[in-house]
Amino acid sequence: MSSHPIELILLKQWASYIAIPMWITDAAGNLLFYNEPAESILGHRFEEAGEINAEELAETYTTRDLDDSPLLAKELPIVVALVEGVPAYRKLKIRGLDGSWRTIEVSAIPIIGEGKRLVGALATFWEQP
Repeated sequence: MSSHPIELILLKQWASYIAIPMWITDAAGNLLFYNEPAESILGHRFEEAGEINAEELAETYTTRDLDDSPLLAKELPIVVALVEGVPAYRKLKIRGLDGSWRTIEVSAIPIIGEGKRLVGALATFWEQP
């Protein structure tokens, strides 16, 4: 994954200073970054996981609905934000890279850059007890 739009570079920098778990994708849905607070939920440090292309994400992070039924990619808030260009929210379960299942709440927004072009999406999430 080569160079990224300046909006995503700045967003990544900002997210690295924020204490809320955050996940950033480019317009194609490739994972570009998640911050340190997200690492405990995702079960792996970003420096070890690195950028992941969109096709590999479903294999890397398994998600399920609260009733344990599989979620389609189009049902994930980050995908809704990217495809529909609107904010999205959902409670779901995710299996981190450490193998642990966690229930999380996810809010995602599209990142619209200069000239009203979609440059990516940002998801914030938090673990539920």
